[in-house]
Amino acid sequence: MAQWTSAVGAGQLARLLGSQQDRPAGPGTRRPPAYRALADGIRLLVLEGRVPVAARLPAERELALALTVSRTTVAAAYEALRAEGFLESRRGAGSWTAVPAGNPLPARGLEPLPPEALGSMIDLGCAALPAPEPWLTRAVQGALEELPPYAHTHGDYPAGLPALRAMIAERYTARGIPTMPEQIMVTTGAMGAIDAICHLFGGRGERIAVESPSYANILQLMREAGARLVPVAMAEGLTGWDLDRWRQVLRDAAPRIAYVVADFHNPTGALADDDQRRRLVDAARSAGTVLVADETMSELWLDDEVEMPRPVCAFDPAGSTVVTVGSASKAFWAGMRIGWVRAAPDVIRSLVAARAYADLGTPVLEQLAVNWLFSTGGWEQAVQVRREQARQNRDELVVAVRRELPDWDFEVPRGGLTLWVRTGGLSGSRLAEAGERVGVRVPSGPRFGVDGAFEGYVRLPFTVGGAVAEEAAVRLAAAARLVENGGAGGGEPPRTFVA
Repeated sequence: MAQWTSAVGAGQLARLLGSQQDRPAGPGTRRPPAYRALADGIRLLVLEGRVPVAARLPAERELALALTVSRTTVAAAYEALRAEGFLESRRGAGSWTAVPAGNPLPARGLEPLPPEALGSMIDLGCAALPAPEPWLTRAVQGALEELPPYAHTHGDYPAGLPALRAMIAERYTARGIPTMPEQIMVTTGAMGAIDAICHLFGGRGERIAVESPSYANILQLMREAGARLVPVAMAEGLTGWDLDRWRQVLRDAAPRIAYVVADFHNPTGALADDDQRRRLVDAARSAGTVLVADETMSELWLDDEVEMPRPVCAFDPAGSTVVTVGSASKAFWAGMRIGWVRAAPDVIRSLVAARAYADLGTPVLEQLAVNWLFSTGGWEQAVQVRREQARQNRDELVVAVRRELPDWDFEVPRGGLTLWVRTGGLSGSRLAEAGERVGVRVPSGPRFGVDGAFEGYVRLPFTVGGAVAEEAAVRLAAAARLVENGGAGGGEPPRTFVA
């Protein structure tokens, strides 16, 4: 009986391996044998989750033809992977990926490290800050005071608490977007909102147009839902969206859904202007595509002179094209798993009806806490604390990275929580692996792309500052040296660091 659960084609594996190009070796640097380089490349893909565990690999002859190498090279690479525990084989069943005993399964998204691991590892994988106090405690206390009447009910509110739906609708109306409570559904975070939207509109095998790069966890959510992702390249730097390219993709590929982060894009930090938003909505409407606008970063402008454009849904007055997703998780706290959808009432009714087969509803206490924040002015004060913290972290991280890694290139965004960094020709995947060895966890660029793109990038979040940001940059520089030297040796053990 075969032990594999999925398969990777020779062409696909060749493309993924081809993206792992390091900077040319300097004088005196020894290149590993071809079989060793191939084995290392496949191992990296497994460790990053870009090739799943228990995925059947191509036959030796097929992969040799796709890579234009000898079958002997592929056979030797497979044998090395078997010896290291990253490959298992059975006659008649082929070979499939594995992880050595005792190793954790690789994550395909950006899961945060458990708190107990933070003593020796600086975590730059998760773009989330600690809760802004005292506002979290006050919100929970306020929620507890409002809880008794709800405790006498069944507690299931598939569309969300009426009071919170009304409050969210009122906030959109105050932004110049007239909104009724019937246009709002409260969800379990933005991920819950997008998952519900994808299942309603997407379906297995449907095309979804996504920015390239885009948010890694959303890309993985869509892959798991069986979507066919259609990447649309972002323009260089912070200029953002190439609207001619978007119009062409929407016209030619006719995706059912398009997903965009127009407000301080994750990972680049770009901010779409009014004209880009208007043209994007027009293109989606012409193509019959549902445009999902993720607003989770919309309140995180970090520079006082930033003038925020109108919401994407402002350019869809009929409400037939744009579905908006918001969340408390980025602007307030990731532990507050409250998100929402704004859409036409018939879309909301369909989402609510489908929810009966998913999670039934969002926790009442957390909804009450967010409603308390919105209704008392606590939200604005808490978000201001969040902006000040993120701004200071951003500025300190930028100084540290520029000092320790002068060859790395990036533009400083004016909002959001992430820095998108070109790594001077080094492989982002190999930097991520080397970083684990020297005590800094950083996500590589390919996690934010489709099929191996962005190997020369990493994403750095504004989650650390001060001495921790300086130490993170020092460790990143140590990881870069390991990659430049061919990854020889295990590097220095990470120092325990207490912020």
